[in-house]
Parts: sequence; structure tokens; C-alpha cells
Amino acid sequence: MNRTERKLRALAAGHHLADPMAGFVDLAGIREAVEDLTKAFAPLGRVQHTIAVKACGLAPLLRYLGELGVDAEVASPGETAVAEAAGVRGPRLVLDSPAKTTAELAHALAAGTAINADNFQELARLDGLAGPAPRSVLGLRINPQVGAGRIGDTSTATTTSKFGVPLRDDRALVKAAFARRPWLTRLHVHVGSQGCPPELMADGVAAVHELAEEINAEAGYRQVTSIDLGGGLPVDFTSDDAGPTYAGYVATLLARVPALADGRYDFVTEFGRSLLAKNGFLVSAVEYTKVAGGRPIAVTHAGAQVAARTVLQPEHWPLRLTALHPDGTPKTGPAVPQDIAGPLCFAGDLLARERPLPLLEPGDLVVAHDTGAYYFGAHYAYNTLPRPAVHGFTVSERGDVRFTPIRRAQTLAELVADAGGEFVGALPQA
Repeated sequence: MNRTERKLRALAAGHHLADPMAGFVDLAGIREAVEDLTKAFAPLGRVQHTIAVKACGLAPLLRYLGELGVDAEVASPGETAVAEAAGVRGPRLVLDSPAKTTAELAHALAAGTAINADNFQELARLDGLAGPAPRSVLGLRINPQVGAGRIGDTSTATTTSKFGVPLRDDRALVKAAFARRPWLTRLHVHVGSQGCPPELMADGVAAVHELAEEINAEAGYRQVTSIDLGGGLPVDFTSDDAGPTYAGYVATLLARVPALADGRYDFVTEFGRSLLAKNGFLVSAVEYTKVAGGRPIAVTHAGAQVAARTVLQPEHWPLRLTALHPDGTPKTGPAVPQDIAGPLCFAGDLLARERPLPLLEPGDLVVAHDTGAYYFGAHYAYNTLPRPAVHGFTVSERGDVRFTPIRRAQTLAELVADAGGEFVGALPQA
């Protein structure tokens, strides 16, 4: 049974769970994506695959991925804590962030977590923390300055990117930093994510591989023993097709740098969107409908609080939408251009504008496809709306659907607590 068939069965069986909105995760789809990933990268030899926790930092999913052999890339104390709670900790973590505190670095070093330093000042901080023989693998993030992809906000290898040490600007300083620190054994590169073609990503990897060869030649031994390739493989949001495949990306890498397969380096990957996006979807009830200026508008519970990028940059982050009857069956009828609105109190809170769909009515359901990455975990707290429940599902060979809770919907009491409820009486009287 393929992903589309599993989704249809889950929608029919779980429509009642969207009350008024919920996320769903295809666990078999994630397993298939991990299998594709590990098989594709086999020619590179020893590879530690990690999930970028920012893509969906839900502890049960991290535990599930961990059991499939996928470790975690973390970029904050919160992401670290969630991953550790999921049982993924120590050497199974890779810490990346442009703003790591001394406490974060000390925690990672004590746990044996790999660290990719972002800049020379961070390296100086590690000088005082790491000691002569750290347990952690320590690396340096390089900005190869190979240019931007289609989306500037997700391109991290531009001339002036805030991430990493700019290679064209500071190549000599990078090599000097390695020469002074024998414990510095990894290089890290991440060109960007959605909107960056595999060819551009391969250019960045090629630049860092060349740098590793130079550092090792000047050291007279293999000081750099591993390369963190980052993640960033884009996803096709316009169809059920995944987009560029892992196998295709590895072929692009090896065509650009055949030496990646010679066994002299270990590798790390940090994919997120490409592992999860196609294996999740949001379902929201239509609460009301109206017509304004001749245009039908369906007001749903899915807006910028779960889909901030789609709402604010629809040209870069469009979502496919499907209309369902209240019982979860596909809605038919003439396609009518209509706005699919969210619940937030600003006019631009729209999942789609003039989207042709069968005319929606109160009680119908709207499915937002390809939302398994970022949409569940990056909640925007405008209007103090609760985080929705998320359910994992599996489908048996007979077609029976089983749902497993991943996260329950946030309660009003939890929202009050987040809003400082415990300090209601703390301020002086006005």
C-alpha cells in the first residue's frame, strides 16, 4: 500500500480526530524514507544520519526515528532536552547553533555530544572548555559562499550569511585554527534547505572537501576525519512526488566529488523536511463560510499558528489542499475559487487565496498536505491558540487503521500557565 492509499484510509478512519484540527503522521512512510536515505548513502561508507529536530521536535517521533537508526541534530537547549527525553543523547546528538552559550557547550562536552562551532570566538570558548582530549567530536561550520537558492531566507551559503566561517574571506584563518587545535577533526557545511537545488548543495560539499584535503596535507596526517554534509534536500510541494531523491542527490555529490566514496572520511547528514514533510498532513474543520465581494471564504482553524511560512510567504511555501465531507470522504463537485482562511485576527491569515475546490460548507474538512515537517512543531502563539493534537497512524495489510497519540492538544490551563498565570497577583496594585 503506497503513501496516498494509506492517507486516504487514515482520513476516512480518523476524521473525528480533527476536532477542530489535528496533525497526522504516516509512520510507515517515515520508515520508507529512512530506508531510502540509508540505502542511497551506502556508497559513502560510514554515515551517521540525524534528523534536524527543528523540523518536528516531538519526542515520540524522535524516539521512533532513533529506533530506526536516525540520530538527532539539535540547535537549542530545548531541542537537546526533547531529544534526550526521547532517548537520543550523548554521541547520538550533533549540536549546531550560531548562538551556543557556555552552559550549552559544557553540557554537550560532558555528554560526549558532537559540536559544530559556528565561529572563531566559539572556538576560543571551546579552548577553555574542551581540554586536550575531549570526548566529543568537535568541528567547525564553514560557509562555502557558493550562493543562494530560490528562497533567500533559507539560503545559508551566501556571501554575507550569518552562519559559519566565510571560506573565501577566512580560508587562511580556518587552516590556522585547525593547526592550533589537534582536537578539531570535523568540517561542517549546510548550503540551505527548500529552494536550494542539489547541484548548489554539491558545490558547497566540494568546497569543504577540498578544504579538508588542504588541512590534512598541511598537517601531515588525517586531522579532519569526518565531514558533516548538513541537510536541505528540497521537497516538491506541488504534487505527491517527493521531489529530488536521496539517490539522485548522492549521484550528484559523487559526480561532483568522486573522492567522497574513497573511505577516507566519515560523514554526517542532517535531513529534516525531506524525511518528514510528505509523511504528515493537517486536517481542519470548516467552522463558517461566507461570501465577500463575490468571493467565497471558508473559515477554518488552520492558519498562521501552524503554517506561518505558508501564510506569510505563499509564493515560496504553497500547500496542496483537499476538500472532504465531514465523514472524511473526498468532496466532489465543480471547483470554485475560494479563500481558505485561518482563525487569526489579521486579514492575511489565509492558507490559500482563490483556490479552486469543491465549494466548502460548515462542517467540511480541509486537508493541508505535506505538512509533516515544521508545521506541527513551529507553533506561532498569536491569539493564544492551542497547539493541535498530533496522531501517528499505521495501516494493516487488510486496510485497518490504528492511531497512536504523539501529542495531545494543548489545554487552556497550559495556555494560562504560558501566559504567566502563576504570577497573576505578583504585580503591585495599579
